[in-house]
Amino acid sequence: MIREDLRNIAIIAHVDHGKTTLVDAMLAQSGLFRENQAVEDRVLDSGDLERERGITILAKNTSVHYRGVKINIVDTPGHADFGGEVERVLKMVNGVLLVVDAFEGTMPQTRFVLEKALALGHRVIVVVNKVDRPDARSGEIEEEVLELLMDLEATEDQLYSPIVYCSAKQGLASRSVEDHGTDLAPLFDCVLSHIPAPEGDIEGPLQMLVSSIDYNEYVGRIAVGRIERGAIRQGQELAVCDANDQSVSYKGKAVNLYAIEGLGRAPVEEAKMGDIVCISGLEGIHIGQTVCDGASPEPLPFVKISEPTMEMTFSVNDSPFAGREGKFVTSRHLRDRLMRELLKDVSLRVEETDTTESFRVAGRGEMHLAILIETMRREGYEFQVSTPRVLYKEENGVRVEPMEEVVADLPEEYAGAVIEKLGSRKGELRNMFPTGSRMRLEFLIPARGLFGYRNDFMTDTRGEGVLNTLFAGYAPYKGEIPVRQTGSLIAHETGESVTYGLHGAQERGVLFIDAGVAVYEGMIVGASPRMEDIVVNVCRKKHVTNIRASGSDEALRLTPPRRMSLEEALEFITDDELIEITPTRIRLRKRILDKTLRMRAGAGAKR
Repeated sequence: MIREDLRNIAIIAHVDHGKTTLVDAMLAQSGLFRENQAVEDRVLDSGDLERERGITILAKNTSVHYRGVKINIVDTPGHADFGGEVERVLKMVNGVLLVVDAFEGTMPQTRFVLEKALALGHRVIVVVNKVDRPDARSGEIEEEVLELLMDLEATEDQLYSPIVYCSAKQGLASRSVEDHGTDLAPLFDCVLSHIPAPEGDIEGPLQMLVSSIDYNEYVGRIAVGRIERGAIRQGQELAVCDANDQSVSYKGKAVNLYAIEGLGRAPVEEAKMGDIVCISGLEGIHIGQTVCDGASPEPLPFVKISEPTMEMTFSVNDSPFAGREGKFVTSRHLRDRLMRELLKDVSLRVEETDTTESFRVAGRGEMHLAILIETMRREGYEFQVSTPRVLYKEENGVRVEPMEEVVADLPEEYAGAVIEKLGSRKGELRNMFPTGSRMRLEFLIPARGLFGYRNDFMTDTRGEGVLNTLFAGYAPYKGEIPVRQTGSLIAHETGESVTYGLHGAQERGVLFIDAGVAVYEGMIVGASPRMEDIVVNVCRKKHVTNIRASGSDEALRLTPPRRMSLEEALEFITDDELIEITPTRIRLRKRILDKTLRMRAGAGAKR
């Protein structure tokens, strides 16, 4: 049977090419909102971190109705670190809208997501977005996309993908580059004509692959997926199977059944082949498992998710200020939260260590792990994390390391500084060409070569550069890479920072704190320009005397401190340092807080 009343599509693109804005326009023009209804921009980016950072982190489901056809839409992340979200949700759809910026063109993540879609045999509609930009080069973009499709060995159907020229912000689309159109009708029409309708056996036994897991504190886990075969009814007895395993993991019942309607979920009595549904009542369900008819279990294969490339150690906070600010502070709290994250993040790995106080957490990149840390911090967790480490592998007896494809867009006059810095970090310049008034540089570099570089890049390009990265596979170990070129300013004693002590310390380097901040011995309070650590006393007060001299009572002036964000802190710390994460503060510290013990450990390491 073919479901002509239904289409399932995903919207994929490089970060900031306008996916979520396009979904906003599609929802608005489908009649989902009232004329006078106030609607936020990027309505699907519902998380606080998503709205603050302007990126999509989790894939979201929504739907619109057009000419009697229901179109289920999956909005996917554009950042490379969240590629696991894209890989699994592509199993739910029959086609994709590939959104490409009319100026930037095909970028690293464009290649990654398109390659995954082509491998699954999906039809593609190319959406050239932001055609209203003054510097748009729509004609050239069309050629770039065609070259990319040929490079990825697309089939004939995929190679001759239709192109729609669009301005998502204005809600306009057209099949011609000269005509901007009046609404998104050309895009909707293209979806109906080019994306195939779901096709399958509607009378056979139920098969549904779980592509996503949601959680509700009232009903527990909610399995989200597309019905591949048969139908499901509320209250039906179900069996759950692991991928490629005929045995039944456990049985349960569809307590609640929901369909995706607009921005929410609507309870339904029954759903059939092709529908994307949400099921509650299967408490032990995991992503990649198959929900089957209880009488005839038959699992579906699940897409292989790319392995993590980077790991960090999460451990219980053992600083002198431990337990003061957090709500969840024990190792049991930390373990339970990390295990709960595994239920919905298929790209994450969590391993026990020799002690019960720490866990190794592996992910797809620094941002992937930083988002997890920030989310836990806002939930009230208190813990500490180590510096990120890349995950090496052995292939045919050779040690290999993860490599990154780096694309830097920057003003031409800053290209020399960037080439020099990335070259010293074992980066290999692959391509270099102008794009308008700017220059685009393409490098292949070890993933560890990018640790601590983003701040240097923004400084070298005066804040005008844009840096994009994408995992590019493994290559033989490239040798030692110079580590951080600065040392740390370390607090001498526990107390509260005062202006007098900070004034003396700021002459030794750049401070991270201002006056009135509680510090402890071994806490990092600044960066030293020299490649050595310096102990400073930021709690030092001016001694009171009964003798006054001219100018002695003048106010001391402090240079404004450098406020370290979580990502900057992760890039700054070295192997002998940690970051203390609490709901209210992010502190940097030495692993060994006592100065004497730290010097002994350093002397022992040198021997």
